[in-house]
Amino acid sequence: MEKIKIAVICGPTASGKSALALELAPVFNAEIISADSMQVYKGMDIGTAKPSQEERRKAVHHLIDIAEPDENYTAARFKADAARKIAEISSRGKNIFVVGGTGLYIKALTKGMFDGPEGDAGLREELLREAELYGSSAVHAKLKDVDPESAAVIHPNNLQRVVRALEVYCLSKTPMSELKRAHAFSQSPYNALKIGLVRERALLYASIEKRVDAMLSAGLLDEVKGLLGKGYSPSLKPMAGLGYKEMCAHISGNVSYGEAIRLLKRNTRHYAKRQLTWFGKDTEIRWFSLENKDMVIRLIREHLG
Repeated sequence: MEKIKIAVICGPTASGKSALALELAPVFNAEIISADSMQVYKGMDIGTAKPSQEERRKAVHHLIDIAEPDENYTAARFKADAARKIAEISSRGKNIFVVGGTGLYIKALTKGMFDGPEGDAGLREELLREAELYGSSAVHAKLKDVDPESAAVIHPNNLQRVVRALEVYCLSKTPMSELKRAHAFSQSPYNALKIGLVRERALLYASIEKRVDAMLSAGLLDEVKGLLGKGYSPSLKPMAGLGYKEMCAHISGNVSYGEAIRLLKRNTRHYAKRQLTWFGKDTEIRWFSLENKDMVIRLIREHLG
């Protein structure tokens, strides 16, 4: 069976992904699937740079505003949701753009996810108790004995991942590193063209500064106050996202407004660096600057046919 063709537009925050996709989607009769781990949440609009209603009228967007802030939305759920949308959009004869900066989501969709054995609550509790009694290094040493390859890449302090790797080994009698290696050879479910947008570092940082200032002017602080007012805890996973974490720290009195802004800009720059490191490991991504837009258009046209 012929694989569905998709065009992935990825890259660091503020690199121009969304604007390019919005411009090209009507040209290619395409609908956009958002690969953004924050835009899935309702009520979190300004800090996640969601497309406006006007932009959504220009091009249909999917997987935006589909979860409450206190829901645990995961990469596995994204993969399933996106797969359904891709099949549905394709069945209508439309093309598909997958657009976003959440590398794990894009990897899960295009390469699949390692599906280990279902968790065992009793075993997990036992391992966590052991870590509490003897320290996380003792549990990590146990992992090193049965799966040295996983132990080499998982920090001893990352207890959640250490415990999961031990859990996988105990339940499957196979090291998680071996299972992951076998999974890596599985076929990609889609015929994907991956376009990465990159900017000179100084230009990227200037774009980040401009985006943060625009978010603040648009009412980011009030948005966060509104979420807290609805009873959403600052300890929720999405509330630890860029913009929300810093505004929560200010609202709680821990930092001044000026310091919260400084931290937000710094943290966003650091996040962009991490995104570049993640995407840099994907050899399938073809990198372009916005100045090479004509070449990007040509590649997408050749790919989608």
